[in-house]
This record gives sequence, C-alpha cells and structure tokens, in this order.
Amino acid sequence: MATKKANSLDLLPAEGSKAPDFSGKNQDGKTVKLSSFKGKSAVVLYFYPRDMTPGCTTEACDFRDQSENLKGAVVVGVSADTPEKHQKFIAKYDLPFDLIADEERKILNQYGVWQEKNLYGKKSMGIVRTTFIIDKKGTIHKVFPKVRVKGHIDAVLESLSEL
Repeated sequence: MATKKANSLDLLPAEGSKAPDFSGKNQDGKTVKLSSFKGKSAVVLYFYPRDMTPGCTTEACDFRDQSENLKGAVVVGVSADTPEKHQKFIAKYDLPFDLIADEERKILNQYGVWQEKNLYGKKSMGIVRTTFIIDKKGTIHKVFPKVRVKGHIDAVLESLSEL
C-alpha cells in the first residue's frame, strides 16, 4: 500500500486553532513570547528566509511602511539568521518591529515552515515564507502559506480588518 506524501500545507497550524506559543530571542537578545501579547493585541507573525535578500527586504519594508494601518497589531518576524544580522537589517531599513533569531529552528519547526524546497530541481531544507495572523485570544485567524511578496501587505491589512 502506497503512503500518501504529506502536503506542505498539512504541516502548518490551521486557521481557527490555538497558535503554538513560543519564546525566542530578538535582535537585542531579549526574550519575546507570543503569550505576552494575548489579550493585548493581534500579532502578524511572519516567517522569512533571510535578512538582506530582495524579497525579504521588500516584505519587511512593506510591514514598516504600513505599520500605522495595521490596526494596532504587533509585527514579529522570524528567520534562522543571527541576532547580529537582524540588528544590521533593522538598522539599515529602520524596521520598527522585533525579528526573532531562531538559529536552532525550534519555532520554525513548531509552525511547520521549515520544509523541503525545490529550486531548479535541487532539493534542500529551508524556510517557506509564511504569515500567520493571530487574534488577541491567541487563535490563528488567517494563514498565508507560500507567500508571494507582491501584494501580500494588502492581503494582511484586509485580514486584520476582519478582526
């Protein structure tokens, strides 16, 4: 009997489910916990491959440029980069939000975004660009899997307006 290969979307926490709580170090080495936002603000939790790359820079700058329109939501970015790389990225682009350094990939695995990727026939493990909108109760309101950066901020703003 053949086993069915898991769909990459099956690895992600589902809309309507409780967001997996996490604790990670930001660019300054300070601990950021998802649970600390519960009851206070919605969270735009976005996972991205690497600081200073074109798509990741565009995505981060879109969140920066639209920060006043995020309806009070807190933006938190997560990648496997070091805190030092995050500091340089934040300084260069004047990013007003925390970036979590998940070098051990604990949060990336918890959210199912560390997956096998296929680029030009070459398979490797990496971060699949994904965004989660988490409401004040800690529930996942919306999942944006395999994000295309162009137009993504508009979809995030629309989703936040539904909260």
